[in-house]
Amino acid sequence: MHISTTLTTLLILGAMATTTFAAGPIPGAVTDADFYDDGAPAAAKVELGKFLYWDKILSGNQNIACASCHHSLTDTGDGLSLPVGEGGRGLGVARDTGSGADAVHERVPRNAPPVWNLGATSMTFMFHDGRVSADPTQPSGFASPAGPDLPAGLDNPLAAQAMFPVTSATEMAGQAGENSIADAASVGNLAGPGGVWEQLADRLQGVPEYVDLFIAAYDDIAGAGDITYVHAANAIAAYETVAFRADDSPFDRYLRGDKRAISPAAKRGMRLFYGQAGCGSCHSGKFQTDMDFHAIAMPQIGNGKGDGLNGHDDFGRERVTGDAADRYRFRTPPLRNVALTGPWGHDGAYDSLEAVVRHHLDATASLDAYDTTQAVLPSRPDLDAIDFEVHDDFTSRADLAAASEIAPVQLNDKKFNDLMAFLHALTDVNSPDIRHTTPRYLPSGLPLAD
Repeated sequence: MHISTTLTTLLILGAMATTTFAAGPIPGAVTDADFYDDGAPAAAKVELGKFLYWDKILSGNQNIACASCHHSLTDTGDGLSLPVGEGGRGLGVARDTGSGADAVHERVPRNAPPVWNLGATSMTFMFHDGRVSADPTQPSGFASPAGPDLPAGLDNPLAAQAMFPVTSATEMAGQAGENSIADAASVGNLAGPGGVWEQLADRLQGVPEYVDLFIAAYDDIAGAGDITYVHAANAIAAYETVAFRADDSPFDRYLRGDKRAISPAAKRGMRLFYGQAGCGSCHSGKFQTDMDFHAIAMPQIGNGKGDGLNGHDDFGRERVTGDAADRYRFRTPPLRNVALTGPWGHDGAYDSLEAVVRHHLDATASLDAYDTTQAVLPSRPDLDAIDFEVHDDFTSRADLAAASEIAPVQLNDKKFNDLMAFLHALTDVNSPDIRHTTPRYLPSGLPLAD
């Protein structure tokens, strides 16, 4: 269903609300100093984090790991528009919604964000809505959904982020009644006695090899009873920092002085990116993100976050700040390896890089013409019935379009192709094959594959 002539007229009348972004400066080269621990966390900590990232022991029903939705074979995502979380079976685009009483209850409402370069010091906001962020005014040093209950001792925002997927019924904890971790999560007991994080630490304390790994990684751990989930989250972040660093693209080599590292077309595209096309105004800095939040009329698909029409809309940053001016704003994603990380958008609405770039060039027209077949969603009748409910609703779509901050940019086919050449020049030459980041076994004895 397309936006009607009436809505198009409303959008034209509201065009003054859009912003034409200015050109941005070409960044300097990435260095080790741009990452926590100068890009080299302790090896024992990284090794521990590698196991934890892949181990289903951290999920309530021990049936899903961090890697299930951020896999080495799917470029640190899962290849789906919206993840199939706890209760699903399989990996990547072959993952299904499970069966029987153990099946998923709903889709995870937002696209699984890629993990590339999240260990950089400039990555101060985590999740699409930035609900975890560095905040020195908080006792833990971080703003988060846990508020003052978030424990102290977390190394960085990436470690703080790792505290939360395990608390989500849809992602890793499971549903109330299925296990004691899910029960604790359902009543908001994250940090208290018998809370989610204490129970997960208890599990790890009961695995002898994990105890040895924790002792080797941390000076403040002398025995099993000293292990906390904060230690686990810090180790996961250390592993992600090393395993998913991506700063050896042709563009990076160009910035380091090899002026022949990118093609003439990519050079022209770079000038467009940081000039006429206006991309660099938001995709700024060394990792091409301003770590800010913008509304770009991205089509809303899936079951949403409890907002708007029947609770199936997603108000984005407003859910964090409570400010209606932040409605439909989402964090600017970093762009290294962007060609590898589809589907694109906070809800994975677009299944090709070309399509999502064209959306940015004329967001409201793209919303009008959105082809729902681009959504990569494992089918199940009850889930399918609500996937496009918000998009198909005139009022919801009009609100989304009216909030868009970006004005159309005209590029002819040659310039568009040059821009695409530059985006492909952002792919780290080592990233298409990261099989080496996968362990051969897990200390828990649980299977690596679903």
